[in-house]
Amino acid sequence: MPEVELKPCFLTPKRVQPEYPLFVYLPGMDGTGQLLRSQTSGLEASFDVRCLAIPRQDLTTWEELTKNVLNLIHTELEKSSQRSVYLCGESFGGCLAMKVATKASHLFKRIILINPASAFRLRPFLDWASQLSYLVPESLYDVGALGLLPFLASLDRLTRSDRHELLKTMRSVPSATVNWRLALLRDFEVDNNELSRLTQQVLLIAGSGDRLLPSVDEVRRIAAILPDAQVLVLPNSGHACLLEKDINLYEILKNNNFLETRDNSVYELQVKKAG
Repeated sequence: MPEVELKPCFLTPKRVQPEYPLFVYLPGMDGTGQLLRSQTSGLEASFDVRCLAIPRQDLTTWEELTKNVLNLIHTELEKSSQRSVYLCGESFGGCLAMKVATKASHLFKRIILINPASAFRLRPFLDWASQLSYLVPESLYDVGALGLLPFLASLDRLTRSDRHELLKTMRSVPSATVNWRLALLRDFEVDNNELSRLTQQVLLIAGSGDRLLPSVDEVRRIAAILPDAQVLVLPNSGHACLLEKDINLYEILKNNNFLETRDNSVYELQVKKAG
């Protein structure tokens, strides 16, 4: 796992494809961007993929994180300004995506929110427990991460290596950073009027088996605010659904007509070449 210690940056998977639409992924609480790796090869069929990586010691506000993401996107668009941008946020990154989208909605062609952690407020016991998390000794965080694993993912739907990678990623985040990001989730808010002004298509994805957050209720709440939103509930999927071996994000976008016509033609061309 590459070390990202200075400031947030974009990680680029296997290929740089400036002729394709830019796909920006904002990760969950771990902030590494590494857990998208099982999805990148599929997405690269039609997208130029970037994964946000947040330094392990980062203790900045929502406003600063939003500014950092927008600066990174503008830097990418300076290289190729005519392409469209897809914004995808998962869990903690779903909250950040809402902040980014409402700050600069004109930048984005499509928005995808996956189990957004704005549902945190719907779990009062999580709110209460998170306020006491600073009392947990650093030495017990590894044990806590192991105990949290069944709530973060439907473990039987993950390969053994992905279960190991999820646990390793959780343990890589210092306790001070975990406590800070929990505090951000407790304080998270986005104005409903600002959300209602997002006129682009938004795909809201939730795992029906999410044991950590009431994600299905939350995406339906958000969908009722947005002008052009569709909800997709993944049967049996947990909170970290993109790690599940049967989940293919690119196919989900394609099957839900969430790709531009240009993207579909690119996909068909790729298939023909592969054949």
